[in-house]
Amino acid sequence: MRPKIVITHRIHAEVQQKLQAAGDLITNETVAPWSPATLQQHLHDATALMGFMTDQVDAELLQQTPHLKIIACALKGYDSYDVDACTRANIWLSIVPDLLTAPTAELAVGLAIALARQIRAADQYMRQLPYEGWRTHFYGQGLDQSTVGIIGMGQVGRAIAQRLQGFGCARLLGFDPHPFIHPHVQHHDLTSILQQSDYLFLAAPLTETNRHMLDAETLKACKPGQLIINIGRGSVVDELAVAELLQQGQLGGYAADVYACEDWALKNRPAGVPQALLESDKTLLTPHIGSAVQRVRLAIEHRAADNILAVLAGQAPPDAINRVQTNTAPSAVPGVLMS
Repeated sequence: MRPKIVITHRIHAEVQQKLQAAGDLITNETVAPWSPATLQQHLHDATALMGFMTDQVDAELLQQTPHLKIIACALKGYDSYDVDACTRANIWLSIVPDLLTAPTAELAVGLAIALARQIRAADQYMRQLPYEGWRTHFYGQGLDQSTVGIIGMGQVGRAIAQRLQGFGCARLLGFDPHPFIHPHVQHHDLTSILQQSDYLFLAAPLTETNRHMLDAETLKACKPGQLIINIGRGSVVDELAVAELLQQGQLGGYAADVYACEDWALKNRPAGVPQALLESDKTLLTPHIGSAVQRVRLAIEHRAADNILAVLAGQAPPDAINRVQTNTAPSAVPGVLMS
């Protein structure tokens, strides 16, 4: 019997053909994600799963997947996937560790410029009124000579810092719970960065300890007029507190590509984006398009597919983030986690 490969979102035909050579595919061809019940039904006799941002995998689901050998995530941030539960179930869990970094960092800088220069309001102005030439409208601020803070100095945080080198920033300040050395970023504590930064980039993953790291009390330390750009995880900030400080004028603006309602592993996550953020004229919001570059998405799907194909061929997946007790051979692709 051929392996059954479940794919929870529509993927490129090129990647489908690649996987069809190794197994029978069950693919979600709609934009909307499957319900948990539908996903469980498809996984009952599946050998492999290609998962995406909208999926949640926990121990309860895995109890219903006796034949599953690998979950290949077409993503980098895997907080919605229970790594320990996968390991206990003897299921490989792989991610795409590096392909999303550059486009996400690019979007972060783009959001910062658009927010600071009031591009959203200026565009709306052009579309609503007959344009009569230059007027003294839409004064904002620039990255040049500004102090920029970056919370989370992992791959994305470092990529943001690299891209800011050409914008003439006066200082780049970084905070991370893990020690880091960067030639252009000064290490500061969280309070110091909040107090000094004109721009604050949030590039932190969601962990058990940093949910609402920037809550109502912490955000009071922010420099007046500060612009916050969040491309990490929505729940790292208290979105309602951000909305309140925008309304009060303490914060100058908030741009986001990620939202707390997307953090599927949180049992009490909000149902949607706060209305106060949607209605504010000081926000710039995009629908999680950090990696939405065509060639990048194709490469991500190929990378996830390669992890599946490795396991089906009896090898360890090259991008595994756990170790399981199997008789698989080492993958020919460098980078596999091995003891």
